[in-house]
Amino acid sequence: MALIAFNKPFGVLCQFSPERDGPPRHTLTDFIDFPGVYPAGRLDHDSEGLLLLTDDGRLQARIADPRHKLPKTYLVQVEGEPDAAALAALRKGVVLKDGPTLPALAERIDDPALWPRDPPIRVRKSVPDCWLSLTIREGRNRQVRRMTAAVGHPTLRLVRWSIGEWQVGDMSPGEWRQL
Repeated sequence: MALIAFNKPFGVLCQFSPERDGPPRHTLTDFIDFPGVYPAGRLDHDSEGLLLLTDDGRLQARIADPRHKLPKTYLVQVEGEPDAAALAALRKGVVLKDGPTLPALAERIDDPALWPRDPPIRVRKSVPDCWLSLTIREGRNRQVRRMTAAVGHPTLRLVRWSIGEWQVGDMSPGEWRQL
């Protein structure tokens, strides 16, 4: 059984084959040369951080399937400075168009020591920003982005830091290692 941790850079698609339509984009093939592994879950092309890949279908399902409720922790840079009510709403669960989310662990954190993003996020001098740690046990499409927007604080940068017991740790963007 193979299990690979990959620090997915911004702009990379979570698939090995290129898209047929649209502009060419980087895929997992540009970074990972390990036959027979497939992503256990996804990260949007504009999100960064930990992606797990495996050749074990049962492990892949356990990691990716929301029924197993494996915690996923994200470091989220948001526009504005969420107050206690916004954080409480995230902790309680917010209502999205596809229904309410499960409660999340949400806290404001100091700016994390992360790698620079390429391209950098757009900084506006008149609009403050801050970082949150957000842990969810679901995996809906763009869920974290939709949750922060629902409480009035759009996501500027999204980095998945951990999935269950696995963390991105000290891996640089584009780096992978076998676990």
